[in-house]
Amino acid sequence: MAGKAPVHAFVGGMGAAAMGAALLLAACSSGGGGDAAGDNSNAPVGNVKLSADQLRRVHLFTVAPVAYHRTIAAPGTVDFDNDQATSVLSPFTGPVIRTLVELGQHVAKGQPLALVKSGDYAAAVDAYRKAMVTAGNARRVANADKDLAAHDGISAREAAQAQTDAAGAEADRDAARQALVALNGTGRASSGAAIIRAPIAGTIVDKQVTPGQLLQAGSTQTFTVANLSRIWVLAQVSNSDLGAIKAGDAATIDAGTAAGNFLGRVDNVAASVDPNSRAIVARITLTNPSGLLKKQMYVDVSIQSDKVSTGLLVPVSAVLRDDENLPFVYIALPDGSFARRHVTLGYRDAARYEIVDGLKTGDRIVVDGAIFLQFMQNQ
Repeated sequence: MAGKAPVHAFVGGMGAAAMGAALLLAACSSGGGGDAAGDNSNAPVGNVKLSADQLRRVHLFTVAPVAYHRTIAAPGTVDFDNDQATSVLSPFTGPVIRTLVELGQHVAKGQPLALVKSGDYAAAVDAYRKAMVTAGNARRVANADKDLAAHDGISAREAAQAQTDAAGAEADRDAARQALVALNGTGRASSGAAIIRAPIAGTIVDKQVTPGQLLQAGSTQTFTVANLSRIWVLAQVSNSDLGAIKAGDAATIDAGTAAGNFLGRVDNVAASVDPNSRAIVARITLTNPSGLLKKQMYVDVSIQSDKVSTGLLVPVSAVLRDDENLPFVYIALPDGSFARRHVTLGYRDAARYEIVDGLKTGDRIVVDGAIFLQFMQNQ
């Protein structure tokens, strides 16, 4: 017995488990290990029976239903928060004189972005100035007629007509001012160039104009301004996982950056299937204070379902594959032997499989030493 190989306990890793299997086989094949061969001859065909020493190194797990929260893994892409991003269309026609901002520059709401030589703007300025003069004159006449009517200088009817004319002129002035506001955002009449202004505060993420380019009112896109402090991640969720997620579920975003993971929440689950991926898009909102997440960046998404599920979960180490790649476990039988039991796998997390079919509550399966049993059974 001096040459007998030492016996070590099994561990979860494949390499260590395989080494343990070889050592245990050596133990049962040496002079003092004849029990295993004898026991196998009495066990049902195809089953494995171990010696008492070997049994001490096999760990069993009793199957029972447990409540758990699923974690859904899905690929995703980063996008702007479209509730806080906008394409800036030129409000007037004319050639660009000069651009005033660069890509990546932060701008305030109303900040000038480009100068344009525009006949539309010049006409709006002229119309506003004329309306202002007309309204002022009409109001002065109305006030004078009101005083005259009080001293019987004119009829009350003439004074009332003057008030009506003044009110109409002031309404025309206000309309001309609103037209000017739509063009330059300030409502101030300036004889200079027309100005394209930022409609929201944010970052210039797209610049589509250059000096000399002719713009068409209401159709030419000039810039895109986005608030990058808050962004969206669009996760592609499969049909089988759809029932497990809902708005409000927490999500972890792994972008592969040195900053680590980002945390967010599902705020919308699409009502239709993405025609390209055939998946359902779950939209996740999260803060992006460092600006590390960029549009179109690929990320890995883990959504922690708030829904409680119940099932038979077993350790990953219990599940093996046969020659046809079908999953099975070793189940302990009443006679002390171990038999293969093919199973149907469902949900999996980092450490456990859900067994959809093949096991029932109370079954005892091998979770440590299964590789050794497979090795012995194949001898």
